[in-house]
Amino acid sequence: MTSAPRTRSSAELIAAEEPVLAHNYHPLPVVVARAEGAWVEDVEGRKYLDMLAGYSALNFGHRHPALIEAAHRQLDRLTLTSRAFHNDRLAEFAERLAALTGLDMVLPMNTGAEAVESGIKVARKWAYDVKGVPADRATIVVAADNFHGRTTTIVSFSTDETARAGFGPFTPGFRVVPYNDLAALEEAVDETTAAVLIEPIQGEAGVVIPDDGYLAGVRELTRRAGCLFVADEIQSGLGRTGRTLAVEHESVVPDVVLLGKALGGGIVPVSAVAARREVLRVLHPGEHGSTFGGNPLAAAVGTAVVELLETGEFQRRAAELGVVLREGLEALVGKGVSGFRSRGLWAGVDVDPALGTGREVSERLMREGILVKDTHGSTVRLAPPLTVTADELREALRTLEKVLSRQI
Repeated sequence: MTSAPRTRSSAELIAAEEPVLAHNYHPLPVVVARAEGAWVEDVEGRKYLDMLAGYSALNFGHRHPALIEAAHRQLDRLTLTSRAFHNDRLAEFAERLAALTGLDMVLPMNTGAEAVESGIKVARKWAYDVKGVPADRATIVVAADNFHGRTTTIVSFSTDETARAGFGPFTPGFRVVPYNDLAALEEAVDETTAAVLIEPIQGEAGVVIPDDGYLAGVRELTRRAGCLFVADEIQSGLGRTGRTLAVEHESVVPDVVLLGKALGGGIVPVSAVAARREVLRVLHPGEHGSTFGGNPLAAAVGTAVVELLETGEFQRRAAELGVVLREGLEALVGKGVSGFRSRGLWAGVDVDPALGTGREVSERLMREGILVKDTHGSTVRLAPPLTVTADELREALRTLEKVLSRQI
């Protein structure tokens, strides 16, 4: 009788990855084996409160029952057709996502980077076909300290040298201006500009929130200049900030919205470009595509995600619990926290460098059962699932206070 294979320990599994996995990540030394709601469990059975939620991919928590049910139901029927054929789940997904975003049409893709690449292609095609920019002269204006992905085109306009160095030659056609600077943006826009591509809140940069009026100013500037406003809501969208989209805090409707991460419910990769009809209708058969984009399983899960958001419950939870998060962080300013920025259930916390780097603080929190992730320098990001409770949030903040005061 064959015995069951021995379960390897966390240390053994981490060591086993070393020779066979590319070293493009530096994860915290925790090996997750199970998860439910806002909690994960490692292979030894230790539990951790997930305060990162997959960089917003898990806005609805781990294994949300409605999303798991939708996936199971679809797995029993049909998973993939490719776009060579129609499938019976795609129309509803597109209809409901377009309505949720207040836009007209949807281009389904898979990953966030694909959505950004697709948005770039669509903006350029629109510039040539509709605006009349001469061939191969279209430009796109982006913001410094952006994070839109890591494809070769996207890192071409990154200002993060870690993401860029060693990956040239770079794709031309982009102009980089400071974030939150309307004057610089206006100076960069001209008759060749196809679009302004920005994050309404810069996530990877440390949850950088622009001044009130900035997004409305971008909308007005692009309207006057006759170019597109493309909002990358891949991290900031779908309830994270207390609204369906972060641009709604300024009552702004962009021409194009890029979505991903939470759109897949933490189950399958799903992304989309949602846009005005005038913009997306520039695409014709053969000009752009994806074998898995809009597949039945993705459409079923994506529809279930939209259905959760249509109730407004998660947006309200993020707004209400965002007050708890903000008040808790305010109490820590001067007690190991030098500053923070937050909107809804999303915060960038600047730790006093004398207390350690963001990585070191994240490791200390991990040892106390709280999972977060650092970004640049001594900044730590907090982005718990929108299903987190107020008590869980307060416990995470109490643990952060103890870690910073070196009580634990």
